[in-house]
Amino acid sequence: MKNTVADEWTYVVTDIEVDGPWPGPNSMRAFASVAVSLDGTEHGRFEAVLEQLPGSAPNEKTLAWFESIPEVWAAATTDPKPVADVMTSWADWVRELPGKSMFAASPIAFDGLWIDYYLRRFTQDGLIQGPYEDDRLFDGPGLCIRSYAAAVTGRPVADMTPANLPAEWFGDVEHTHKAIDDALGYANLLLTLARHASDSVPGQS
Repeated sequence: MKNTVADEWTYVVTDIEVDGPWPGPNSMRAFASVAVSLDGTEHGRFEAVLEQLPGSAPNEKTLAWFESIPEVWAAATTDPKPVADVMTSWADWVRELPGKSMFAASPIAFDGLWIDYYLRRFTQDGLIQGPYEDDRLFDGPGLCIRSYAAAVTGRPVADMTPANLPAEWFGDVEHTHKAIDDALGYANLLLTLARHASDSVPGQS
């Protein structure tokens, strides 16, 4: 998928799978990232299953939902790795990406909250780091793909879910609630939105 937007950023499109609503009392069990530039170039993928946080427990309602889709629960919990090792490896992977990097998620208010919590608890980094912090992991403030979709389409933010948008906008990648599938779908959505936004700007072709 190609577009004509001149953009120097590498977007780290990320999706998470968690066993409850609260970082700490609940755990992030898996996440995946797909790094893309808006010219359609993919720079790599990262996916991991994490060990449960000490002292945490799954939320009953969230666990019941997972139990209704056992293949997704298996994907999010099989062969987990130590959290500190995963987050350090992910941060190292992000730093090796070309150009300036920006975290992106749909919505960023949920996925970003969890990633920031895990980064700050287990590494020296954070998702959004102020000017007083050295060696920042991300150069940009982050992109909410759901908000971007609302801006491009002119539709309410609440409507910007995979069920309400054309499947081809996601590269026809099914939204399975498996982290790597959903991250890839959202990466395709970002490229689609950028192309539509470019087409609507005078002077762009």
